[in-house]
Amino acid sequence: MATKVRIAPSILSADFLHLGDELESVSNADYIHYDVMDGDYVPNISFGPGILRAVKRGTDLPVDVHMMVSNPDETFRDYLDAGADILTFHLETAKHAHRMVDEIHKQGRLASVAINPGTAVWALDAIIDCLDMVLIMSVNPGFSGQKFIEHTYTQLRKLTELCKSHSVRPLVEVDGGVSAANAAQVVATGADVLVGGSAVFDADDHAKAVDDMRQAGMRGLEMRGQ
Repeated sequence: MATKVRIAPSILSADFLHLGDELESVSNADYIHYDVMDGDYVPNISFGPGILRAVKRGTDLPVDVHMMVSNPDETFRDYLDAGADILTFHLETAKHAHRMVDEIHKQGRLASVAINPGTAVWALDAIIDCLDMVLIMSVNPGFSGQKFIEHTYTQLRKLTELCKSHSVRPLVEVDGGVSAANAAQVVATGADVLVGGSAVFDADDHAKAVDDMRQAGMRGLEMRGQ
């Protein structure tokens, strides 16, 4: 059983004009969540590998790169080269998922696959044995500040069942609408890593928001063990 809840602030919600300060303000987190959006797979455009290199210079935390793009097979190496510590691509857009995972591992990084709210968990069956992490989207990807989709709890329960059937335990990350208000239930239902965007960077004290989310998540761990 997991003994720790990890918090990954999403810099999509940060103040880009003061990105170095924003990174420093969440130095008590566990990861930095880095959203890559191409304006095609999702209707927003965000960061490329150049900004990732700057982020790596601005933080000692591992960077969790989430690729919301139509062509991850062609572009994921750019983010490995730029320093991604965890590389997440969407199952819905990957042409050769196993090949990508193999190459990520050969580079000494962690491999993760994301699924959208409308994608069935069983779609992960063929690749779950190879993954270090699974990202369950709790909003439809593309924008920060969206409302948490309650069906996420069903997705988490089904993922727990799938992992048990394969005797594996990848980290489980949840992204979208997560805050201290629902972190306990999200973790109790199976999450290990919580992405916080506006819940962290819209708060007056970013570090406190990270701590509050982690403490709420730890209550969820206690609930999971009951």
